[in-house]
Amino acid sequence: MSTEENKRIVRRFYEEIDNGNLDAMDELVAEDYQDHNPPPFPGLRVGRDGLKQVFEIFWKATPGYHKIEDQIAEGDKVVTRLTSYGKHEGDLPGAPRTGNDLMMTSITIHRIANGKLAEKWAEKDVIGFLKQIGVMPS
Repeated sequence: MSTEENKRIVRRFYEEIDNGNLDAMDELVAEDYQDHNPPPFPGLRVGRDGLKQVFEIFWKATPGYHKIEDQIAEGDKVVTRLTSYGKHEGDLPGAPRTGNDLMMTSITIHRIANGKLAEKWAEKDVIGFLKQIGVMPS
């Protein structure tokens, strides 16, 4: 696949998440997907099922959307700088609902194999996020 096709796959991934379409993950994500930076939630499954579980947790607790700021692709990897927006409308593990507006920036690298997301590495503003959901003092 070309780098442009790989970028399109990543953009579609975020669009489907924003639309709450977890079923699209079967088409977009490899079954043995590897998340090198999963959230520290207890009992998470691995692979594509684990990814779907994480997004379902966040979709229910912090509905919102992603804004892609930049994308760079080379070979089988796509780097995406994005901002996630949401509202803390439900409980997260260890973080009861606050009703706060949320914003988190991240730089995420996806590896694409056979037209699907196969691996992910991410650097996120976790401290800022934890402050916004009331887990850490501001």
